[in-house]
Amino acid sequence: MIVYSGVKTDFMQSVDNDTIAIEIEAKIHELMGRKTPKAEFRSWENSLTYMYKVLNVDDIPNDAGVAIEYNIPQTSKRVDFLISGYNKDNNPGVTVVELKQWDELKCVKGVDALVETFVGGGIRTVVHPSYQAWSYAQLIRDYNATVQDENICINPCVCMHNYIRHKDDPVDDEIYSPYYEEAPVFTKGQISDIRDYIKKTVVKGDKKETLYKIENGKIRPSKSLQNSISSMLKGNKEFVMIDEQKVVYEEILRLSEMCQKDFKKRTVIVKGGPGTGKSVIAVNLLAELTMRDQMVQYVSKNSAPRDVYKRKLKGDFKKSSIDNLFKGSGMYTETPKDSIHTLLVDEAHRLNEKSGMFHNKGENQIKEIINGAFCSVFFIDESQRVTMDDIGSIDEIKMWAEYEDSEIYELELVSQFRCNGSDGYISWLDNTLEIRDTANLDLDGIDFDFKICETPSEVRRLILEKNKTGVARMLAGYCWDWNKQEANNTDYHDIQIGDFEMSWNLGSGEPFAVSETSINEIGCIHTSQGLEFDYVGVIIGNDIRYEDDHVVTDFSKRARTDQSLKGIKKLYKKDPEEARRRAEEIIKNTYRTLLTRGMKGCYVYCTDKKLAEHFRERMMAYSKAISGFYKENKDEAGND
Repeated sequence: MIVYSGVKTDFMQSVDNDTIAIEIEAKIHELMGRKTPKAEFRSWENSLTYMYKVLNVDDIPNDAGVAIEYNIPQTSKRVDFLISGYNKDNNPGVTVVELKQWDELKCVKGVDALVETFVGGGIRTVVHPSYQAWSYAQLIRDYNATVQDENICINPCVCMHNYIRHKDDPVDDEIYSPYYEEAPVFTKGQISDIRDYIKKTVVKGDKKETLYKIENGKIRPSKSLQNSISSMLKGNKEFVMIDEQKVVYEEILRLSEMCQKDFKKRTVIVKGGPGTGKSVIAVNLLAELTMRDQMVQYVSKNSAPRDVYKRKLKGDFKKSSIDNLFKGSGMYTETPKDSIHTLLVDEAHRLNEKSGMFHNKGENQIKEIINGAFCSVFFIDESQRVTMDDIGSIDEIKMWAEYEDSEIYELELVSQFRCNGSDGYISWLDNTLEIRDTANLDLDGIDFDFKICETPSEVRRLILEKNKTGVARMLAGYCWDWNKQEANNTDYHDIQIGDFEMSWNLGSGEPFAVSETSINEIGCIHTSQGLEFDYVGVIIGNDIRYEDDHVVTDFSKRARTDQSLKGIKKLYKKDPEEARRRAEEIIKNTYRTLLTRGMKGCYVYCTDKKLAEHFRERMMAYSKAISGFYKENKDEAGND
């Protein structure tokens, strides 16, 4: 969908008449039914006046096509400015211009394509503008059949007209070269340069014909994208499916393909505990459905699994179309109905109601995902809801599926491949944490290396040793403040217990789960949920303890910087019993999740000594009971 389109003379006249922003505002209200914030209105006035200056030359043809606010189909992404025509060889092309009003930015080292700048009322970490422009252009190349079939050239660039460039400017840092080589940045004083760039694709006008073709092009993944994800998946043993994973995978394939034949909406709910292979199935479906000409995306609220799976698929490649296959759960607030073939929602228990940085966008993420796709697949474990904002539940998904007139299918994964395939360990853990009663009273006969350590230093020693031959990480409950000012300093130790000191995982850099330096930091629920390691070491903090023969929780012991229990104090004043219930569920689910990240073993330190002793007793409970039974009967026999 294009909000505004015309030829160059139409655009120039609208700017001359001071009506361009008004025209766009009216069109957005007509097409999307939303009002335009004043800041966005002003940005149009400023940036489009600058583009007027750029185009105000005779050698950019008057009948070149101009489009403003092009909504890339099947996404909520909008391209700021496009100009179309024919190049010197008479081939069709479009210059994509990402407009920025920034006047300053800083590099973010150790992480791919991120910068810091003032946006949304504060200094925030966002993608480098060249990455943004390149990724939008790549989306069009990868999913527009007309662009592929007619070899329409898409040339992206960035125009930061307020930005004064300096020598060794951060915007030109070498770490961003894969992106600015594809999408160059033009700053204040470079009008002639951006004109020359436009003229690479637009020498002759096309009366906006190319824009029309792009807007009405059929959605189809390109062969290059299909080949890329296929070859990447083949090289990853982590994504091999076994047993019932394959059964569930084939059923979802069948249902998704049915949606493309009969155009009926279907919602699939896949229930499964830790390590049952939900993510493995999701990534395999992502690849296979893409190769079957579907537009499909892997969705998660938490960025950690997305970052890890992208990294595993891409290997050492930075710039890859694979990036556009992975999306956050808040990306669908403006997605048109049934505009995406299939959405694969991993960690669906973590979905939120509202979206956006300030939780002020959209209505409900579950509703928006089901609305936006013909086939929506939710992989869920209700026992892994770990924040006050988590609304993902089977009942909630069913409610919105019925609202959207979608057929509902339920599948279940039972066999567990984490914790050495031991369902018994997870059941024992649920019993020990008093999450639910199970028959697993101890760890007797369970092939899983579980140990309660006397000190956190012992946990660290064991994890360092295990990391030499596999992947081991330390994790902790969120009971220690995270210092934002020292977020990238591994030598600043947020977590201190006696003479033991370690840092929380760094705020930037590679994903915690795959970075080699992460062995020197401690991860939290947000950097480890949905992922797995060979071994984990878990520090259980003061928010959970053992007293009066029960495991109890205490939300007042959580870190001040923890956002997972945001709003609990307000709820406590209103309804103390409900606040305690919600806090207990979140805290226990958090530790259950942390304690099940290891495939082979888990080493634990508890700040509460009674809780540590409770764990030890429960490890041996059944054996002790049997021993006591035989001793008692032996004594009775002796007395007789």
